[in-house]
Amino acid sequence: MSKPLTIREFFKRFPTDEDCLKHVWRVRFGKLKECPKCGKPASFHPLSKRPAYSCQHCAHHIYPCAGTPFERTRTPLQLWFYAIYLFTTTRHGVSAKELQRQLGVTYKTAWRMGHEIRKHMGKIDGDDGLSGHVETDETFVGGKPRGKPVRRGKHRPHKKTVVVGMVERGGNLMTHVVPAAKKHMVFPLINRHIAKGSRISTDESRLYIRLRDEGFKHTKVNHSQGQYVDGDTHVNTLEGFWAHFKNSVIGTHRAISPKHMAKYLGEFEFRFNLRSAPGQMMFDRLIQSF
Repeated sequence: MSKPLTIREFFKRFPTDEDCLKHVWRVRFGKLKECPKCGKPASFHPLSKRPAYSCQHCAHHIYPCAGTPFERTRTPLQLWFYAIYLFTTTRHGVSAKELQRQLGVTYKTAWRMGHEIRKHMGKIDGDDGLSGHVETDETFVGGKPRGKPVRRGKHRPHKKTVVVGMVERGGNLMTHVVPAAKKHMVFPLINRHIAKGSRISTDESRLYIRLRDEGFKHTKVNHSQGQYVDGDTHVNTLEGFWAHFKNSVIGTHRAISPKHMAKYLGEFEFRFNLRSAPGQMMFDRLIQSF
């Protein structure tokens, strides 16, 4: 994995709010050569008392943060950038309490910032099609015992979130939250995101018994029999991702509600899919998405 952006490098690039605003300007309007109002070729200069740039001819104002989560926030732009830096350099995620401590903002502000950043991480990652050799697996995340206590030795049912994952060997991973682990909910995702004729490796779950009928090559391993690898057939890439995600949830967030599960999964997908990218690129791509 490439070296991440260090905290020294971060503060060297963005020592003030003005430097952060300049970066947003370069990303969004760096190629702007003429004023959208007067139509003349122009250069733009920053204003001292507003987060805006002004045309040299007609003084038309352009606000680089307009239409972004930075637009109406009272949180300094440098704190937003630092929060994004934390999300792109951690492996286990950032909790709202950690953002609150690091940024010196209220918990409500930290929670909102965290969810806005996760939402954009999921947008960048997207759901590009998979092909070649693809692993598919489902998992159950979270959940606490519900209902009345039962006799010793018995277990109360858990309300868990069902997640379906697909990963191309050596390529990208995608996940989807589904209401239940049912064929009619899983197969539309497989048909939508995996190219026909691709080889799909799964475990022995009966969810996938129709894969050949749907136009895929299907190989599987039998976990219940202690078989985890058969040649190059396995779902170990996804199993590793599930283990990392669940351990991170327990260690960082304690629990995640089903309502927000997709955002947290998008965050971990983003880091997984950019695992080979230079550390600075991950940060810059996320800033650009805002």
